[in-house]
Amino acid sequence: MALNVFDHDEYRPPVWKSYLYQLQQEAPHPRRLTCTCEVNNRPKYYGREYHGMISREEADQLLSQAEGSYLIRESQRQPGTYTLALRFGNQTRNFRLYHDGKHFVGEKRFESIHDLVTDGLITLYIETKAAEYIAKMTINPIYEHVGYTTLNQEPTLKKHLPLSPEAPDGPAPAKDDCNAEERLTSLVRRATLRESDLAPKYEKVHNFKVHTFRGPHWCEYCANFMWGLIAQGVKCADCGLNVHKQCSKVVPNDCQPDLRHVKKVYSCDLTTLVKAHNTKRPMVVDMCIQEIEARGLQSEGLYRISGFSELIEDVKLAFDRDGEKADISSNAYEDINCITGALKLYFRELPIPLITYDAHPRFIEAAKITDPEKRLEAVHEALKLLPPAHCETLRYLMAHLKRVIQAEKENLMTSENLGIVFGPTLMRAPELDAMTALNDIRYQRLVVETLITNEDVLF
Repeated sequence: MALNVFDHDEYRPPVWKSYLYQLQQEAPHPRRLTCTCEVNNRPKYYGREYHGMISREEADQLLSQAEGSYLIRESQRQPGTYTLALRFGNQTRNFRLYHDGKHFVGEKRFESIHDLVTDGLITLYIETKAAEYIAKMTINPIYEHVGYTTLNQEPTLKKHLPLSPEAPDGPAPAKDDCNAEERLTSLVRRATLRESDLAPKYEKVHNFKVHTFRGPHWCEYCANFMWGLIAQGVKCADCGLNVHKQCSKVVPNDCQPDLRHVKKVYSCDLTTLVKAHNTKRPMVVDMCIQEIEARGLQSEGLYRISGFSELIEDVKLAFDRDGEKADISSNAYEDINCITGALKLYFRELPIPLITYDAHPRFIEAAKITDPEKRLEAVHEALKLLPPAHCETLRYLMAHLKRVIQAEKENLMTSENLGIVFGPTLMRAPELDAMTALNDIRYQRLVVETLITNEDVLF
């Protein structure tokens, strides 16, 4: 489907495809087949749809009257296990039924058997009627027309931007008194973002999580309806993109995090943070380093001496609350060690370390090389494994630490001292036994020491 995205700088929302929505409306409705006699030992979480230990043949005969009818029976082959028998397509289908506080037969979990059956009938009906259509959904995505490829264009948003009248079955338009920003879906919002000429082009994968959408929702990749009662698709926790689970596998790695979804600075993925704030590096790194270089380079034991933990936590809270407006000046924090402590804490709390888990083994291997030139070459190759935002932040930090050791006469800090301090802070290997982790410390120190002393060559 060809979409004319821009016409005289005005954004035109896509026409959502209604075929799957119509199929969901046509899907059979659940019909509970109640048991007329009293059944002993009925599990407390099942109702009158429970028929006890009956055979498949008996269940088939009971359900043969109506499409969508269902019952629950105890398995004769495996007593103590339960089966949902469901009539669909003029045959009885049997599903092993589980309960752990919620009912489920697969990944989705439901509060009631009725909801489970409703969702199951919708899924069965749509996947039966539209199997070929679903298989081809991702071939001509609207994402190419309305996604991030439009970011460099700057459409003019009208004050009141209605949804396309050609899409009556799409998402309901907002009330007139809502502002345009609130009305737009995340897809439309991204299409109207402005991108600074200086903005770094960091690639970032979407952070998709299974999501239950309230009311009808359409996939922002293929424009098709997201069917089902619950967990109809996935939503990016960082930018809000809503797509089918199968579409999420082909969405480009071009997540543009939205500050409304990125709630904090510390413990936030580094690439997510810099893209959300449209910066080359995390603002906490830039601001702390600038403050340290302005008033702390001559401070004895810089980075080795710890500040008060309460004050470091206070700096962290200031960044999480105020972002780049956080006050970390000498008026707020006289002790420079509070700022160095906050910077180290930021790196320690990164969910993916600055030197990532994937790159960690290559850096450790490089540190084990005894020949200085070969070691330098190996470290240089290892740096290529880092995501661009991580590499840029590491470069900036190493240039700063080099300036720290240039003031060694005053601060008494050498590259070896800083390697000891920053090795475990910047490098963490997942799931290592205690002995391996202990041996790694020596090589972590060597890696950081090499990066500092050869900063001008490596970066």
